[in-house]
Amino acid sequence: MMRHMRSALALAICLVATALPAQDVRITPDQASRAIDVNGRTIVIERIQDTAHRLTPEFTKTSRPCPPFCIHPIAAAEGVATVGEIEVIDFLDQKVAAGTGLLIDSRVPEWHAKGTIPGAVNVPFVTLEPTNPYRDEILQALGARKQGAGWDFSGAMELMLFCNGPWCDQSPRAIRNLTATGYPPSKLHYYRGGMQLWMLLGLTVQSPA
Repeated sequence: MMRHMRSALALAICLVATALPAQDVRITPDQASRAIDVNGRTIVIERIQDTAHRLTPEFTKTSRPCPPFCIHPIAAAEGVATVGEIEVIDFLDQKVAAGTGLLIDSRVPEWHAKGTIPGAVNVPFVTLEPTNPYRDEILQALGARKQGAGWDFSGAMELMLFCNGPWCDQSPRAIRNLTATGYPPSKLHYYRGGMQLWMLLGLTVQSPA
């Protein structure tokens, strides 16, 4: 009897293994992918399973003229946390999904259109410059409230910003412009690796509609 049960169990495991594609390239040892509900739709973050996959030419370059494409410090501004890929995924799962945070692609629209991190919204860094006549409207959309000559950020959203990578100054500039308005550094996060490292790790890239 026990021998028959073992045989049946072994057969069931074999059938399941055959039916489900193996994910050899995992995010972490105990996590193959992450499904997250954002604004009524499910996004799935996983890694490309093709172990022969290579980056496209735009992100294989090692040397860009500096300036403007200089290597940036690990910190974008005092008090702003710098994060990695796992923290980006956790932020999507815990903050963006709950409606209390935004993952911001601060690149110019033509770069955003080439592909972005799933769940990110495009807020080009130039829109946060103090010279932009619509900047105050953007701050209000982020949850800030005008208070006399300044701002009340008590109800403002938590933000995580990224651009093309350690050589890209667009998200650091956006962060500095936000902190200059009084946006609390504790509500800001900097994904320094940006699209360069996100794609280097084979993580899911979304093409905006």
